Amino acid sequence: MADHTPPLGAAPGGAEPAAPQSQGVIHDIGFRHYDGPRLGRGWIVRSLLVETFRGVFGFGRPAKAKIMPWILVGILMAPPLIFALIAVLLGLDELPTSYTEYLPTMGFVVSLFVASRAPYCVSRDLRHGVMPLYLSRPIHRDDYVLAKFAGMALALFSVLAAAQTLLFVGALLAKLPVGAQIVGYAQGLVASALVALVLSAIGLVLAALTPRRGMGVAVIITALVVLGGVGTVVSTLLTENGSATLGGYLAAIDPFLLVDGIAVSWFGVDSAIGLDADPGPLGGLVFMVWAAAIVAGGIALLMRRYRKVGIA
Repeated sequence: MADHTPPLGAAPGGAEPAAPQSQGVIHDIGFRHYDGPRLGRGWIVRSLLVETFRGVFGFGRPAKAKIMPWILVGILMAPPLIFALIAVLLGLDELPTSYTEYLPTMGFVVSLFVASRAPYCVSRDLRHGVMPLYLSRPIHRDDYVLAKFAGMALALFSVLAAAQTLLFVGALLAKLPVGAQIVGYAQGLVASALVALVLSAIGLVLAALTPRRGMGVAVIITALVVLGGVGTVVSTLLTENGSATLGGYLAAIDPFLLVDGIAVSWFGVDSAIGLDADPGPLGGLVFMVWAAAIVAGGIALLMRRYRKVGIA
């Protein structure tokens, strides 16, 4: 007897099967149908961003995954807390460090945080070979890259902004001039956002070069330490030999001193490394263009990298 069972996916009565929905990604392979809402591309990108942000701090991961990020967060929070207590107890007229100077001062710890968390954002997906699944429809390669970058940058900014907030609260408790502290706090938040964008771009590009997480950590911290050392040494030598302006420009090799140069130029604050020359508004524009080039170039390199590991 001939088997008249219609083939899988065929409509009853011999009618032509219905055309699949253009935005659907749930295929009918004979199992129970899904009739719920399909939230679409935007919701997937949002979920990927939130998952990246949470993962940076170890949320949703085993306890051992929370140790390193929260140790580094605690180290970053300790100096602002100490400075605030000193200002309150000793009745100082100003904070021991300004809001913008705090970032280069804690540059090594911030670099450690980026080096330890950036590989988490991208290396696992590369190592387990799941990129073709991520980069299939309805999201694209660009969505993945931007979600990962935004999640990392927001996580780093939240840590730096929390430290700035501790300084601000300590200044208010020490009864320092409120107006000046609000201005300084706003400047510190702007500088923190710039640091977060620049370091996230650098860290994710370097982390995406290898699926090995340990290798990614070593490459990132080495690159940031070398850039920091070269920037400081070059700028100091030039300044001591009467080329302070050139030293200020070349200090931008270091991402932290790049942001420091922007703060000096635009906000009129003191340099974190004591540069005597103020690069002025033009210098600030040059620094800002350089920072934008790092961020845009980093995102472009990430997109180029993911052309080789997934589909658009």
